[in-house]
Amino acid sequence: MSARVRRPVRPALAAVLLAAAVCAAAACGGKSLPGGSAKDVGMDPERLKRVSAIVREAIARKDFPGAVVLVQRKGKVVLREAFGDSQVVPDRRPMTADMIFDLASLTKPVATATAVMILAERGELSLYEKVKDFIPDFAPFQGPDGKPGEDIRLWHLMTHTSGLPPYTEAAEVEKKYGSPVPVESLVIHIGGLPKSDPPGTKFTYSCLNYITLAAIVKKVARKDIAAFAAEEIFRPLGMAHTFYKPPAEFLPLVVPTQVYDGKPLRGIVHDPLARAQGGVSGNAGLFATADDLAVFAQMMLAKGEYKGRRILSPLTVERMTSVYAKVPDLGRGLGWDISSAYASVAGDVFGPSSYGHSGYTGTSIWIDPDTQTAIVFLTNRVHPDDDGSIIAMRGRLANAVAASIIKR
Repeated sequence: MSARVRRPVRPALAAVLLAAAVCAAAACGGKSLPGGSAKDVGMDPERLKRVSAIVREAIARKDFPGAVVLVQRKGKVVLREAFGDSQVVPDRRPMTADMIFDLASLTKPVATATAVMILAERGELSLYEKVKDFIPDFAPFQGPDGKPGEDIRLWHLMTHTSGLPPYTEAAEVEKKYGSPVPVESLVIHIGGLPKSDPPGTKFTYSCLNYITLAAIVKKVARKDIAAFAAEEIFRPLGMAHTFYKPPAEFLPLVVPTQVYDGKPLRGIVHDPLARAQGGVSGNAGLFATADDLAVFAQMMLAKGEYKGRRILSPLTVERMTSVYAKVPDLGRGLGWDISSAYASVAGDVFGPSSYGHSGYTGTSIWIDPDTQTAIVFLTNRVHPDDDGSIIAMRGRLANAVAASIIKR
């Protein structure tokens, strides 16, 4: 009898097999939400199918290489599906629903804003306190006459009404402070930047607000945002695949982002300022799966609690996810977007109580407490060359999900 010839395993298949092995070795399940049928939670299964069709059409248009979509209602996952490819460079690999994404600015509400509010609940800080009480060199807005104006407070950072510019050059701060840049040095640099408007008068979305908040968390809690969020949020919720700087054993599951010098970033944060800080920042740097984000969303829908573990009080969740009373016309909550110009994730059908956030890499989450529904939409739109299209897709997807809800 002739010997059987073993065929070489294709790279894409090898990646899937390796990811499965890592998942099994690391107890992949975590505390995932249970599955359920759309019909049992008051959704029309045929209408819900439109969600998958919308994503497939976008991939066919080459809007992005791949995606994972998860829809949950009333505590049950009714749609969890992977589409397309997790990467196309240097080789093509299929997307799977358990893959880990660079969340980009979803870091802001999920990690940083939640951490700040945990400290506020404990009485360790107040949002009305001045930023300079924690960072003495943090300069206020200066008017045309050169005189200092009102000091920036923590709630200004949380609502993007501080007057800080949207960003600052990572190369500049690395040259000035070394690499990795200590967050304590970076926020001194940020504090010295000119403020465009008096605090509380204008919404200007800024990563610098949340880098500053992470520095304050570190000063108050005596641990960085990565350690604090892991201990106080992710581990209690069983979010086993949510972290900064993914450990080596999880890299086969990480969806790569943009290609630099011929090689895609995998497990290295895409955002330049987060990367300059060594991967840990308040504005970006978090990695997670759709399943873990579904758990976080369910905690928010349940007013701060999940499976007996309370992360936030019900009143805190209400304050975070309502338009902040001091800036009622700007459409922002505390960490969350409700109705600002950035809220296209919501679509056109979900009501005014819904909220969410998006991330530059092609990630988003939208949560509607009125219908007990959440949508997690994760794509790799920056792979391989940062030219993917996603903004219109988020709203279309939300509309299709909302339209499938036929019973409240």
